[in-house]
This record gives sequence, C-alpha cells and structure tokens, in this order.
Amino acid sequence: MDDNKNKSFEDWMRIILGRFDKIDKTLGQMNKLKDCFEGDALLDNHDLCKLLGVTKRTIARYRQKKLLPFYTYNNGRVYYKASEVEQFMQKKGKTQTGGAS
Repeated sequence: MDDNKNKSFEDWMRIILGRFDKIDKTLGQMNKLKDCFEGDALLDNHDLCKLLGVTKRTIARYRQKKLLPFYTYNNGRVYYKASEVEQFMQKKGKTQTGGAS
C-alpha cells in the first residue's frame, strides 16, 4: 500500500514539475518578445493602460483612429514600441518623466 502512495505522489510531482517547466518556458518566450523588438522595448495593453492612466477601451480607440502604432503577433496579443508610445505621449502633451496629469 505504501508503494502505491509513493508512486502516486511521484506521478503527481512529475505532472506538477512538468507544468512548472511549461510555464517557465512560456514566460521566457514572452519576456524575449516583450524585451526587444528591433532594439526597442515592447509594451502590452496592460503596460500601456498603467502608463497612460486610461482603460483598454481608450487604447483600442487610439488604435482604431490610427493615433498609436501597434503590432500583433501569432498569439493575437497587441504590442507597442516604447519609442512610438513616447512620441504619442509627446503629441498628447504628456512626458514620460512628468507622470500623469
């Protein structure tokens, strides 16, 4: 009976560790994508909402009106180049170091 418990525990540990490895790999891929695009840092919608102090819907409107360049990838996620976001903020009268007003 103890052998069955040990085997079951070991099986569950393998499953859990396998999932941790999968999560780690996915996060690593996301960080590579997010960290660099043509030498520029990338921001996602969540980052941009926090930076600009607006909702996801407002950012969608900026995209729709072609006010803010964006990039989509196979996973369907939308990203923005940090340098283009900075230009957008300057046009809108905000500076990166000035904070939200």
